[in-house]
Amino acid sequence: MQKITWSHSSLKDFEGCARRYHEVKVLKKYPFQETEQTRYGKDLHKAAEDYVKDGTPLPKQFEFVKPTIDALLAKPGRKLPEHEMGLTIDLLPCGFKDENVWVRGIADLLIVDDDGLTAWIVDYKTGNNRYPDTDQLKLMSLMTFAHFPHIREIKSALLFVVKDTIVKQRMTFEETEKAWWEYRQRVSKLSSAFEHNVWNPTQTPLCGWCQVKGCEFNPKH
Repeated sequence: MQKITWSHSSLKDFEGCARRYHEVKVLKKYPFQETEQTRYGKDLHKAAEDYVKDGTPLPKQFEFVKPTIDALLAKPGRKLPEHEMGLTIDLLPCGFKDENVWVRGIADLLIVDDDGLTAWIVDYKTGNNRYPDTDQLKLMSLMTFAHFPHIREIKSALLFVVKDTIVKQRMTFEETEKAWWEYRQRVSKLSSAFEHNVWNPTQTPLCGWCQVKGCEFNPKH
């Protein structure tokens, strides 16, 4: 059986359309094309990382996020920008690129308050806040509990920097077992697709924007 490695984004892509996931992520027929929007997001993340890590002044175009980041930095605890985490299939901490990694994720900003047994996770979003996806916060919280087992509570947030809105979530250690069970059920479908090499397409209103032109549901077919 093929070894499965997944992340929030790859699992979401698979659940959105298995055919597109296979063509794009597995067969790699359609290389990533950077856009002005994705470049802006990448640049903001790098600027925020450098500001948190060593105090590098924010570029003028991103100075508007300084008060928000400063408020986060005022919280007690270790500040870990762009913190990479990996877990084995047994949910044991491992390196982000280790050979036995099962799931991986990156926290845009992780604050670990060892004394208070609390952590904060922030994910910067430069896009629209109309349909916030808090599932990403859940997975990052679960991975943080595994890497910092003394933490009892995690407060996380999607920070829509352009829209100046925030979507919060909270998780306690007692909730982790049930949450991991739900993820294992979801990932089992991805494993089954690899095992049987079956990648059925899903028809959605977004099919017209899909890269996979050969799909029967793509109007450009």
